[in-house]
Amino acid sequence: MTEQQRIDDLRKILEEHNYRYYTLAQPIISDFEFDKLLEELILLEARHPELHDPNSPSQRVGGQVTKDFPTVKHRYPMMSLSNTYSREEIEDFIKRISKEIEAPIAFVCELKYDGVAISITYKNGELTQALTRGDGSQGDDITANVRTIRSVPLKLQGDYPEDLEIRGEIFMTLSGFQKLNEDRLEAGYEPFANPRNSTAGTLKMQDSSIVAARPLDSFLYFVIAPEKQLKSHFESLEAATRWGFKVPQPKDKYVTLAHNVDEIMAFIDYWEAHRMDLPFEMDGVVIKVNAYQQQEALGATAKSPRWAIAYKYKAEQEATLLESVSFQVGRTGAVTPVANLKPVLLAGTTVKRASLHNADQIAKLGLHIGDTVFVEKGGEIIPKIVGVDVKMRPINAQEVAFIEACPECGTALIRKTGEAQHYCPNETGCAPQIKGRIEHFISRKAMNIEGLGAETIELFVDQGLIGDYADLYDLEASQILNLEGFKEKSSTNIIAGIAASKMVPFERVLYALGIRYVGETVAKKLAKHYKNIDSLAAASIEELIEVEEIGERIAASVHQFFQNEKSLSLLQRLKAAGVQFAIQEKKAAGNQLANLKIVISGVFQNFQRDELKQIIEDYGGINVSSVSAKTDLLVAGDGMGPSKRQKAEKLGVRIISENEFISLIKPE
Repeated sequence: MTEQQRIDDLRKILEEHNYRYYTLAQPIISDFEFDKLLEELILLEARHPELHDPNSPSQRVGGQVTKDFPTVKHRYPMMSLSNTYSREEIEDFIKRISKEIEAPIAFVCELKYDGVAISITYKNGELTQALTRGDGSQGDDITANVRTIRSVPLKLQGDYPEDLEIRGEIFMTLSGFQKLNEDRLEAGYEPFANPRNSTAGTLKMQDSSIVAARPLDSFLYFVIAPEKQLKSHFESLEAATRWGFKVPQPKDKYVTLAHNVDEIMAFIDYWEAHRMDLPFEMDGVVIKVNAYQQQEALGATAKSPRWAIAYKYKAEQEATLLESVSFQVGRTGAVTPVANLKPVLLAGTTVKRASLHNADQIAKLGLHIGDTVFVEKGGEIIPKIVGVDVKMRPINAQEVAFIEACPECGTALIRKTGEAQHYCPNETGCAPQIKGRIEHFISRKAMNIEGLGAETIELFVDQGLIGDYADLYDLEASQILNLEGFKEKSSTNIIAGIAASKMVPFERVLYALGIRYVGETVAKKLAKHYKNIDSLAAASIEELIEVEEIGERIAASVHQFFQNEKSLSLLQRLKAAGVQFAIQEKKAAGNQLANLKIVISGVFQNFQRDELKQIIEDYGGINVSSVSAKTDLLVAGDGMGPSKRQKAEKLGVRIISENEFISLIKPE
């Protein structure tokens, strides 16, 4: 046997033993025997560098150093789930989707693991890339670190698709986390706060050999295969198990099929009673429509799939003392009261502060300094005060009063009718507002200016280099170089990042401007409708309301922004700098659907829903989400809900099939 053949054999043998140990929990050799085989492989690979394989079992030990984790766009967005907290809300979820789906609906119930979401790509059965969730549209490439996790297969087995993406959670077991903290204490280090934060921090470490030494584990359970050879989520779990993934199993009661709300609640109630017996942390149950065809028919909102929800268990609650209340000013001028608490351990982390939201919340709680308050984590993430033990209130305790003047600039606060927040109106002279607007402008989802962060912006403002986001385009490298801590390379990189932002598309520029109530989705709708900043600036409130999904509050805010002389001055300076203020129109495929408002519903044989929406736009049509008197066409696919059809028929909206749609855009 040649050394090359021995290397091939050892790789297959070690991967098989890895699978048996970490996925099946059925080892057939000792750790000593495994280590000896691995040592032999590492020795042979060192003698034959030309046979290097990034997915060799030898790579599990790590050693690669990654100084930067490049950001990569997800092929398919990693969406978040809407949360629910009661049986009634689950019943509402089922009623809502039943209106869209006429056939019986089965649900998959699975645990909601408290870990770090991951998306892993395999090409021809070999691991090629692993991305964090990031902001949902793009994540960090942590492939080298994920390769060290023993329960993540480097090579697949069986009848796997050529192109496969699978998603799930990376986590630490409770026993592994405890052992890690014991080792840290023994070595004189501070213990980690909780398994989830430790997992997140570990996955972003630069040295993969340190990652390999940490007790990371995984469950991978959401399959994306472009070939569409699978019909349902439950079927995909069975397939992923065959391919070698560590998948939650029905035999462990980690996942089950349910057909009604009683069966769903039985799964939820079981794990509420037994969640403390699990070897890892979880915080709820995920409920998904099982059939892929039904999932596709239900579609998604901008942030969440309509075919899945998360049931969250009641948050852990603790009592502590309210020591004081401070007030923070945000980029929009909104003033948020913050409770400063006697530190208390809550859900694995030490809580010292909690948001009080607004004056109404303070009044509702009837807070006094020195009160014993009950604190919990909203969604087990953000601490909040949910109650007061009035019997424990000290004598002569001072009632908490909302401030009347801005804590940063002293300007009298205002509160508009119908709004909960108090605002500082001093937009151009209040430091947190100035810095906050610029930080928003440079953020990843907005202008995404490389080399700039919150600390750098704060320094630039404090040193008088910039006073608004338009000033960024007047900066010169020599000005930055004069500041302490900046060298020639970092200075030129910042200037280059600012220059590159001039190519950011109009819809993101519009979001970056920081117009109140104009988030990513609203910015895209306005940009698509008005095409350029001048048309948008000239629109009246009534005209803005005519845009799909733009309400009175958003319309008034947008209109007010363009009536403000300071805003117009900023826009002129940004225009002069070369920032994109118009959609770069691509050549239309045709005008067969010119200005037609079109709703699509159901599952289609020839198109994905996103493809169909793009075709509608390419031929001049306008996608709308719901049927109304203004709708021109309803394109009906398989499984379209009866309510949309009935509404369209009642309003006299033309309903066409998929084939009729094709004939409409391609008469030949």
